[in-house]
Amino acid sequence: MELSSVILTTGSSIVFFRLVNTAVGKLPMPESACRNAWRWRNISTSFVHSFITAIWAVLCFFLHPKMAEDLIETHSVFSHALVSFSIGYFIYDFLDMVGHQKLTQSWELLFHHIVVITCFGVSVLSCRYIGFAVVALLVEINSVFLHLRQMLRLAGNAVGTLYRVNSILNLGTYVVFRINTLAWMTRWLVLNRDNVPLLAYTLGSVGMAIMTTMNIVLFCRLLRSDFLKSSARETKKEKEI
Repeated sequence: MELSSVILTTGSSIVFFRLVNTAVGKLPMPESACRNAWRWRNISTSFVHSFITAIWAVLCFFLHPKMAEDLIETHSVFSHALVSFSIGYFIYDFLDMVGHQKLTQSWELLFHHIVVITCFGVSVLSCRYIGFAVVALLVEINSVFLHLRQMLRLAGNAVGTLYRVNSILNLGTYVVFRINTLAWMTRWLVLNRDNVPLLAYTLGSVGMAIMTTMNIVLFCRLLRSDFLKSSARETKKEKEI
């Protein structure tokens, strides 16, 4: 893809997610979510991005399997467009959070978005490491369940079978598509040290270290919130009986 195509794809993505956000705002909203309408719209928009990107990333490797053998040079227009599309989403979401949240409430996610935009931006502009970026986007498979969890909690449905099943799928896909994927990417980066320029290696290493730390912290929070606390409550009820 040429620079003009990258700009067009990224710009179109920003507009697309702005329209999605607006459309979500016009749809009926759960009564409990009305207390924080912006957050409901933001998470719903993120859910749409995750759903599209998860399918798109899997299709990239399915339609162009050779990319899995060479994550540096080999890629397709389809995979290049995916990374450009995701840059647009992260730019949109960054601006959305800056405009509606205090820095103290969102600095972690804002920092995450800056790292992703920088790394993906270098990839699409240099037309290298596209495969590596697509592997990184496989984490969006987990994000589908992660965002659904947030939506259920905002809707006041943090109990019941649906929430419990989603929690299990969320934690399972978190281990497979976030923690394991990031560990594999870090290992790949170390093994291919001689094939990666110093600047790209440094940028990738720092990015992986930050993402890994953030994901481990979030995993502990999810485990404590959805499983450890609920187990403690059940034990307490049993003792009372």
